[in-house]
Amino acid sequence: MTKKFLIAGAGIAGLTLAKALQDLGFEYEIFEASAEARGIGAGFGLASNAMKAFEILGLADEVAPLGHMLEDFEIQDWQEKTILKADTNRLRKNYNNENFAIHRADLHRYLISKIDSTHIHTSKRIKFFEQSFQKVILHFEDGTTTEGDFLIAADGINSIIRQQLLKDSTPRYAGYVCWRAIVEDKTYFSKKSIETWGPNGRFGLTPLINNQIYWYACVNTPLKSEVYNYTLQDIKNQFKDYSGQIRNTLQKTKQEDIITTPIMDIKPISNYAFNRVLLIGDAAHATTPNMGQGACMAVEDVCVLYDELIKNETDILRAFEGYNRRRLKRTHYIIDTSRLAGKVAQWDNKFLMGVRNFIFRKLPQSITQSPLEDLLEEDFMKV
Repeated sequence: MTKKFLIAGAGIAGLTLAKALQDLGFEYEIFEASAEARGIGAGFGLASNAMKAFEILGLADEVAPLGHMLEDFEIQDWQEKTILKADTNRLRKNYNNENFAIHRADLHRYLISKIDSTHIHTSKRIKFFEQSFQKVILHFEDGTTTEGDFLIAADGINSIIRQQLLKDSTPRYAGYVCWRAIVEDKTYFSKKSIETWGPNGRFGLTPLINNQIYWYACVNTPLKSEVYNYTLQDIKNQFKDYSGQIRNTLQKTKQEDIITTPIMDIKPISNYAFNRVLLIGDAAHATTPNMGQGACMAVEDVCVLYDELIKNETDILRAFEGYNRRRLKRTHYIIDTSRLAGKVAQWDNKFLMGVRNFIFRKLPQSITQSPLEDLLEEDFMKV
């Protein structure tokens, strides 16, 4: 008999998984808490490791045109002097794929188009689940229930499923707020992502397709402070001493397009597989965005699970165990390294910033490249 998977969450992880299960001939149903299954957010990176995962899943050729290819990533100070450049050539060559920046809504719409949308059920907020040796039952806040053979939690950083399994695994604040938006600018031509570090916070600029720029800005602040209520004019004042391109981008921004979020992650957990329940994506290993690997790790998750399901088609629990074994070390590294990178990047004391920038400029490339080198681990590619 065909096994039925219940998927909690219709985000990037849940939709990519649904496509993989569909290709393998498994039954699936997706349950989304929101009233509409859509991509919420702005832009994000699909580095070459994520594109390799999409290639293995048979999606890369169609995903690539949705993104803007990036050749370089550079960190500057607020006076536009280079602090360091990330050499992504080896990453691209190792995975035989380019790095892209993509609009979340574009990828979300594409993934929905690849599956049977009648299997997506919206306004289905999970209250709790039960599992036995034979099945899993989901209970929803509207009083309804559904059952299946397995449950995949792809319901994000605030996962109800993870917090039922691990009551202490709640989101933790990284210490800074982030504003982000997408603007149109027909005068901006670049294949480089630039992040500016300065005393008033970080500001990133990344080009997207269709003459769009994705920008983000991060400022240190206590959780739920008045900074969370900053208007566009406040943000302009915050970064008025930064580069002309930053000021120009903010000038083209509309207040209603700005998304404000506290930067959060979860402390690494020791297990992603719980009998018939499996955690993937942010539900398993939510990370700060400092390494640009949040969505990438979710796509890798699906790629690894896809591989394990092929190897263990008649023993799904063994496939879950294989996924768990292959994902823990890599995703823990991303969480820890990204959080540390954010702390260093968010220094706002001018003296410490000067020391940090001087050291980074003098460090040999072998050291500054070490975070990228660790992304070359290819365990998820062993298909």
